[in-house]
Amino acid sequence: MPVLTRLIPSPVVVDIRPGALDGLAGLLVDQRISASGKLAIAISGGSGAALRERFAPALPGADWYEVGGGTLDDAIKLADGIKSGRYDAVVGMGGGKIIDCAKFAAARVGLPLVAVATNLSHDGLCSPVATLDNDAGRGSYGVPNPIAIVIDLDVIREAPIRFIRSGVGDVISNISAVADWELSHRVTGEQIDGLAAAMARQAGEAVLRHPGGCGDDEFLTVLAEGLVLTGISMSVAGDSRPASGACHEINHAFDLLYPKRAAAHGEQCGLGAAFAMHLRGAEEQTELMVQVLRRHGLPVLPGEIGFSEDEFVKVVEYAPQTRPGRYTIIEHLDLSTDQIRDAYADYVKAVKAIGG
Repeated sequence: MPVLTRLIPSPVVVDIRPGALDGLAGLLVDQRISASGKLAIAISGGSGAALRERFAPALPGADWYEVGGGTLDDAIKLADGIKSGRYDAVVGMGGGKIIDCAKFAAARVGLPLVAVATNLSHDGLCSPVATLDNDAGRGSYGVPNPIAIVIDLDVIREAPIRFIRSGVGDVISNISAVADWELSHRVTGEQIDGLAAAMARQAGEAVLRHPGGCGDDEFLTVLAEGLVLTGISMSVAGDSRPASGACHEINHAFDLLYPKRAAAHGEQCGLGAAFAMHLRGAEEQTELMVQVLRRHGLPVLPGEIGFSEDEFVKVVEYAPQTRPGRYTIIEHLDLSTDQIRDAYADYVKAVKAIGG
């Protein structure tokens, strides 16, 4: 009887714990990622200086590259800098922008990437996508998954708590994204990958239903694992579908319509997910999502991130244009401007009934 299976691109090492960075130098050698110690390490120009000071003595064969920001030009400049260095691997050490630049550069020069995350703001730390600003706005570029991921919870707690909250909103939004994927499967016949959907949904549910707070190691571990699993789910699916539905269309619309006023990625995705769940009539799930977002200090109404009712209506109306061809509850309902306004009014009433 034939055995049918598939290979899933995933990290060789996932190390999530307090003090994980203490073992970074040993991990790189023991896992044969860089037996020679020749590494190109990408850091930010600001907080990266402290990381370099801490790790440079333990990594004498490494070269350190400061990355100016999160643009395509920054990533290309990094790739050009490391392509002649005969390195074994690239290490992206920092937040999302640094890791995305490092992912793009590593893919461009054909080297494996080690992601060392210093915050948990979104699921990009293990995704097969590098999101970079370019002349046209912002683009997503396909890249291999990191070969290893190191997340030191002691370092995560040192970052502003808003980064952790953003990660909470991003991973919880998986639940709405998977519901949109299943809706599209039923209505349009879009193929759905059951494994990818299961991974993304369970990552979101684990964070949604965990009783801990943003300062607890147990909760931070579940959050970090959820973000990693979400990234792997996108690799399984071959695109961002398991983690990107109406919630992310709303997020992208905020970014495009109000680029200088947009809030954090996960804040907008969490708000978008709660509103999308309301649109699909999932009252109990909407209530739980609103309660959990509030408990973690995340916005559930646009006014809480500085947007008016009219601006939010415009965001929802524009949202489908951000992902042409993607079918979500917004495309399914095909609401007019007045209907969006009415739906939003109903959502506000529901939120106030939940409390606050």
